[in-house]
Amino acid sequence: MGILSIYGCNYNRLKSNLRISMQRLKLLQKKKTEVSLKARKEVADYLKINKVDRARIRVEHIVREDYLVEAMEIVEMYCDLFISRFGLFSSEKECDKGLTEAIATILWVSPRMQADVPELKVVREQLINKYGKEFVDACLSNAASVVNPKVMRNMNLHAPPCNICEMYLVSYFGVIFELPQLKQWLLVALSP
Repeated sequence: MGILSIYGCNYNRLKSNLRISMQRLKLLQKKKTEVSLKARKEVADYLKINKVDRARIRVEHIVREDYLVEAMEIVEMYCDLFISRFGLFSSEKECDKGLTEAIATILWVSPRMQADVPELKVVREQLINKYGKEFVDACLSNAASVVNPKVMRNMNLHAPPCNICEMYLVSYFGVIFELPQLKQWLLVALSP
């Protein structure tokens, strides 16, 4: 930590890193969406040559990426909200109730998105300077249950539910599953 951390939050640094985070999140969303579109073409190719299991595995990846893009959109929106209410943030010593979910969610995703959006680490450091390590740790662990549940669900590292992947295959590619095949996939998905 630098000398400024002794004196508290550097508001200019925080605001500029929030703006940069928003721009980086927009670029990542665009990139991941383009990759997802290419992957859908791959799935269509697998289905043409009757490699349904391979297509299903690829669809799991597409679903996970779509969830991540949706989480990024929410985080970007929260960064924008934070910037728009920055005057309120800078004038209050405690976290304002209107910003609690946004700040908690940004803090919660910061270690999870840090590799792609390194500016979130700076945001987290500045929020430690403003509110203290206890507040930030509570947000990181979601102790007060204020982190956006949709972001938490979408950033879950587990494989997406089997029925979601099936719905993708049906809705995007028109795949019709025979009942025995669907039962077999469900048994595999539900087995320990």
